[in-house]
Amino acid sequence: MGTPRFDSGVEAYRRVLDRVRESIDFIDAIQGTAQPYLRTGELFTSHEALLLPFEECLTRLDAQRGAHYNLGAHMLWIGERTRHLDGAHVEYLRGIRNPVGVKLGPSISPEELKALLEALDPAREAGRLTLIPRLGHRQVREALPRLIQVVQASGHPVLWSCDPMHGNGLVTAQGLKTRDFEHILSELRQSMDIHRCLGSRLGAVHFELTGHAVTECLGGSQKLGELDLHAAYETGCDPRLNQTQSLEMALLIAQMLGAA
Repeated sequence: MGTPRFDSGVEAYRRVLDRVRESIDFIDAIQGTAQPYLRTGELFTSHEALLLPFEECLTRLDAQRGAHYNLGAHMLWIGERTRHLDGAHVEYLRGIRNPVGVKLGPSISPEELKALLEALDPAREAGRLTLIPRLGHRQVREALPRLIQVVQASGHPVLWSCDPMHGNGLVTAQGLKTRDFEHILSELRQSMDIHRCLGSRLGAVHFELTGHAVTECLGGSQKLGELDLHAAYETGCDPRLNQTQSLEMALLIAQMLGAA
């Protein structure tokens, strides 16, 4: 069994963390006011509206606003299994006032996307819809421009996100589900470039990640290979970026935003 390998690239990310900690300690030392803001903040939750009997139990009428809300999350989302136009999930989400997310795989057609926009956001309300493509690094260049153009032509003020995790799944020769850091990064980079070229804006990203030293995704500065995954493969579902891969991804996103 292999073991995780570290190289000098990891030290760059540790130095960044050390500088952040030093800055916080300095503010504390001079009795600054930043510490409460660094330790607290608003937390928003989201989950897939998958089991409708469960979601219905969490739904309440706000009499003052005259609208129904799902109180189990701030935002509910539907995916490849649940975004059928004639399905109960779309009908349920039409009837609540929570913000709604829609995951879009490579199989969705422009016509289907247009119909979903009209069904879920007939009033064209800013903040109502978040679109979350999960296309895979090999298909995003072909599929994403068509989706963006449909939205631009429709006039719906959506928030565009990017889920570069779910379209880039792999299964190793040993039967472990995993993802490759470079594939994740490639889909994200291509998505940002496509939005920029079409006069659109990518406003959010979605990752599965953890602050623990797991070995569930390939690559990154640790250069994790397939044999390394057994060292700390702990997930029961989705392979997650570990703390080093997560920090590396955050720094790369910051660089991409700085170059935009």
